[in-house]
Amino acid sequence: MRKYSMMECMKVLKFGGTSVGSLAGVNRIIEILKMSKDTVPVMVVSALSGVTDSLISLARQAAKGETSQKQLGEITARHREMAAIFLKGEDRKKAITENTNLLAELNRILDGIALLGELSPRTLDLVMSFGERLSAALLTCIMNANGIKAIYLDARTMITANNRFGNAQCLYKETYAKIRSFFNTAHKLPVSKNLGAGPLHITTGFIASTADGQTVTLGRGGSDLTAAIFGAALCADEVEIWTDVDGIHTADPRLVKNSFKIDEMLYTEAMEISHFGAKVLFFPTIKPALEKGIPISIRNTYNPAGTGTRIVSKAAIGEFPIRGISSISNIALVRIQGTGMVGVAGFSARVFSALAGRGISVMLITQSSSEYSICFAVLPHEADHAEIVLAEEFAREIQTGSIEKPVAQKDLSVIAVVGSKMKNTTGTSGRFFHALGRNGINVVAIAQGSSEINISAVIPRHDEAKALNAVHEAFFQSTIRSVNLFLVGTGHIGGTLLDQIASHHKVLGERDKIRINLVGAANVDYMVFSHEGLEPKKTRKMLDSAAAGDSRLEPFNLAAFVDKMISLNLPNACFCDCTASDAIAACYAKILSASISIVTPNKRANSGTLKYYKQLIDYSRERRIPYLYETTVCAGLPVISTLRDLYLSGDNIRRIEAVVSGTLSFIFNNFDGKKSFSALVREAKAKGYTEPDPRDDLNAMDAARKALILAREWGMSLEFANVSIEPILPPACFKAKTVDAFFTELEKSDAVFEKRRAEAAAKGMALRYVVVIEEGSAKLTLRAEPAGSPFRSLVDSDNMVVITTDRYSKLPIVIKGPGAGAQVTAGGVFADIVRIARTLV
Repeated sequence: MRKYSMMECMKVLKFGGTSVGSLAGVNRIIEILKMSKDTVPVMVVSALSGVTDSLISLARQAAKGETSQKQLGEITARHREMAAIFLKGEDRKKAITENTNLLAELNRILDGIALLGELSPRTLDLVMSFGERLSAALLTCIMNANGIKAIYLDARTMITANNRFGNAQCLYKETYAKIRSFFNTAHKLPVSKNLGAGPLHITTGFIASTADGQTVTLGRGGSDLTAAIFGAALCADEVEIWTDVDGIHTADPRLVKNSFKIDEMLYTEAMEISHFGAKVLFFPTIKPALEKGIPISIRNTYNPAGTGTRIVSKAAIGEFPIRGISSISNIALVRIQGTGMVGVAGFSARVFSALAGRGISVMLITQSSSEYSICFAVLPHEADHAEIVLAEEFAREIQTGSIEKPVAQKDLSVIAVVGSKMKNTTGTSGRFFHALGRNGINVVAIAQGSSEINISAVIPRHDEAKALNAVHEAFFQSTIRSVNLFLVGTGHIGGTLLDQIASHHKVLGERDKIRINLVGAANVDYMVFSHEGLEPKKTRKMLDSAAAGDSRLEPFNLAAFVDKMISLNLPNACFCDCTASDAIAACYAKILSASISIVTPNKRANSGTLKYYKQLIDYSRERRIPYLYETTVCAGLPVISTLRDLYLSGDNIRRIEAVVSGTLSFIFNNFDGKKSFSALVREAKAKGYTEPDPRDDLNAMDAARKALILAREWGMSLEFANVSIEPILPPACFKAKTVDAFFTELEKSDAVFEKRRAEAAAKGMALRYVVVIEEGSAKLTLRAEPAGSPFRSLVDSDNMVVITTDRYSKLPIVIKGPGAGAQVTAGGVFADIVRIARTLV
């Protein structure tokens, strides 16, 4: 075998279980090797996907005295099926014989486990080793049959590790010496420039041996480390990890659909991001590559043309403040605290020495500046053990009361933002924690290293996906603000809102970088959800027509809708209530408590009990969860926001006068003696300004609710019963049993209304039904307005609010415009939803 110059490019390749575990994957491997122009002395392989889990299951069943011939048969069948497809004649016979011999050895070991009735970590490692041994032996035969000269190499003969079964640590000095000796010398290695001249060593990943020859495993994902060990020992130019994704993404693409591939990153960044859960790369893999300065590439077997992600010593500075986000989805946090810790030298050393002595690995540490407490993260199955270890170590201090018993909190996750650029970028922590807080995600613990390359937060486990999406959007899509919208009520206002969202969607996205994603919608009969998003116009039609056989539609159930919305746990969620339902308004507190914003034109919540109104306002204010209801008074007119701005800027409001009913505005604006009062009511009904029964408007209940909301926004603690309502209609009108009977009674009162109008006209005045709020009271009254009154300028069904303050005393603020109608009300609701998006900055 000839020697080659070290100037030539040499790579060590590793193919994972998803690559070697399918026919398409093996074909791709053959293609990649044949097309490669590089020298490849070693190809590390994993077990076929799923085989390692099956082997663990077989071993555990054997320890219980059970056997699973079905599972063992499936393992056998998968390898033999691949041999049958890729091999013929003697090649196939040889592969099947090797397969049979290995499986016979496995069977003997399983029988031994069953006989003893126990499964030690050492024996489990030996059982797990068969996955890689089976795949490497088979792939060696397949490569040779396809013109690629290959030799089977059992990594146990090369890699020496300690005896920490299940997660053994490589002994690098001894290992490098073995590998270099095997490949002849430490400086000039006998590998060829092309595959035809030198053999490819197909090597078992994941496994190693102790100094006394016991089989150990390097930890799940350890095949990556095997490749890096060979690469470092051979001083390779690059280590390529071939898997089923295009590289390392900015976040787990299974949880964050908007994540994207990272082209290049530093070793230190890769170590952090893989340590905190990125499953594409086994994090100990970085160490040998870093020490030798060997780049690592993460490539996609099924997309070999892709460039993947390169991990290097000097990476280009990215355009974003962080490189990526990662998470560990299930951890426990153990806390020990007490006054006996304060100022005591060596206390932390005792804690972590005790844990290390029992083999408990700690992944995150945080300590209060007062030294009163230390908490650390461990895997859930080690939490109880850690409690016991610390309780034993500090038994005397616990007995005297200077230290409390250690406590473990489970069902937690760690989310980490990683990037070397953070060191020189201000505001990274603020952006990180704002994204979490804005979405109601509680931070249990925080950790940041002095290198400023990583900020980690421990959060509730059920918030992991929500946190990843919220933080990812904050850092990588900071110019785009998304709202996940849930809408109840697709009638007049809600349906118009959907049309407006659909028609303005493109402009809003391109110009304002705001994206409204309709996730759920419902009318009185049906509801529909889609995590990927619903098309607004199609959704309206779907709900209205209740398309037969559409499996997406479910019968509407309010409790089920709210529970589903909460369970989806999406970031930047917004609930929009376009109904007049008391039942839906009663759910607002539950919705806000789930950190879901609310936008509504429904007056029922804010005009209900004072206690409930204050509960909603206080919760929104304290938790910073937007609760927007501009359209509860005067549709899209900026009344409530103006009142709030006046209050916040320190102005003192003296009086509010308003015409807030479009129906009553139309009637009295046109009550000039040319038509009777009853005729104007009929006209208003014909124009659609009134409810089907006009008494629902003429009883002034709706106007009274608006008056109460305005009074409360001013700061008055009023109940609905405190609002004084001057009746417009005589009692006989309300006693009428039908609408026709009502009009008959109303016509009898035309003379009374005309007399009052004429008396006002004689004085140069006109009647208007006005809300008056002042001196701690609110009332609705029919009063005569002089010619100079702003209410005399009202036309058709316009609304008007006149606000007198200390600053605006001589010339009050006048807000005037349409106070009703689907277009303006839906537009106001739409504007509030956009305000929600703006709070995400």
